[in-house]
Amino acid sequence: MSFDPIANFVLGDIDVPESALDMAATLLIDTIGVAAGAAGLASGRIACDHAFAFHGAGATEHAAHMMFDGRQASVAGAAFAMATQIDNLDGHDGLNATKGHIGCAVVPALFAFAERQPELTAHDALKALVMSYEVAARAAFALHSSVSDYHTSGAWNALGVAALGCRLRDASAAQLRHAIGIAEYHGPRSQMMREIANPTMLHDGSGMGALVGSMAALMAMKGFTGAPAITVESDEAAPHWADLGKVWTIERNYIKPYPVCRWAHAAIDALSGLMRTHGFQSQDVTHIEVNTFAEAAALYPGMPATTSQAQYSLPFALSVMLVHGRIGPDDISGAGLSDAAVAEVLPRIALHESAHHSERFPGGRWSDVTVTLRDERHLASGDVHARGGPEDPMEMQEIEAKFHTMASALGTARAASLWAMRARLLHSDATFAELATLTRAPAEKHHD
Repeated sequence: MSFDPIANFVLGDIDVPESALDMAATLLIDTIGVAAGAAGLASGRIACDHAFAFHGAGATEHAAHMMFDGRQASVAGAAFAMATQIDNLDGHDGLNATKGHIGCAVVPALFAFAERQPELTAHDALKALVMSYEVAARAAFALHSSVSDYHTSGAWNALGVAALGCRLRDASAAQLRHAIGIAEYHGPRSQMMREIANPTMLHDGSGMGALVGSMAALMAMKGFTGAPAITVESDEAAPHWADLGKVWTIERNYIKPYPVCRWAHAAIDALSGLMRTHGFQSQDVTHIEVNTFAEAAALYPGMPATTSQAQYSLPFALSVMLVHGRIGPDDISGAGLSDAAVAEVLPRIALHESAHHSERFPGGRWSDVTVTLRDERHLASGDVHARGGPEDPMEMQEIEAKFHTMASALGTARAASLWAMRARLLHSDATFAELATLTRAPAEKHHD
């Protein structure tokens, strides 16, 4: 397959529809909110401390701020630290067909590469972001169709990061080709279900994806070679790239209402819907029966001891929703991990894999829930699809409310200024630096 159309799309003056730019602005601000919410988690602090100590910049022009930290690292170090931080608060966007996440890697890379480009317009930054989403999505499609293992997002969002770095640093087509090849070769092809079974701070591999992708762009522009990328240039991959610049997958990304694994969301939505309709509380419930797809049924089964386990536990998420009527960062960290009321509810929940729901994964994320009350009523949700994607999008006021919940550590005024940038980014006179400067001072609140 010829690389020329891909190079033209990544490096050229692409015609991005306004709807895609608007979605990019929303996903960008939503991801910033998650970054702010994650600033107090141990995983983010460790990643930032590590980047500051071991991934420093050798010269000022190679340095970039780590969001909500106050310190600088190298471009690759900052991208790594922030992607790791965001990845470990599982509230960031995703695309069903990729079985993973793009924004948690490409958004930090955008901030890192744009650090020394104060003249970068918001419009050009959004175009670069859209481009990176499109490249990463197709790299995911090609990888999933060509290998048997289910790999973490870092395996393919690294290619989106490499493309972004090359666009912002004015790389040549030849340099881009090598950068994509380097990113694919070194991308972390780690096994996602291994992490699901044993949740840790490794999460979805996006920290390493951002590191590898950033390094790939910077090294390729210095002459390091690495082409071709099989998931881009092989004949088998060609169908996945044929609609590049014609179909805008960014518009099909979902925004998460809750900072837990997306696989749990359909069941959470089913339960919360029954709670709203019938007005019951946790003390009214004797049993909850959940039918879901195989991957969701394999999520962590017990009371979590860590934030990582909490975000990969469907029963825990349902227990939190039943007890508190919401799920936020405080519920999956700190004192939330030893909530006695939540622990008391957990044994009442039973999970079952349903072939009906499994057949619709990954394109759909479906579950159904039946709640048994103490008065012996049985309340059935019917089949429910996870909210937040094109099938059932969140309203803008819901996205805004989520942002302010996530960004509460920043204070009301700063959070309001950041949210206002969602609309401001779409103005022709806006610069990306207006947004970037709002992310540099540290957050204050710590979750654990």
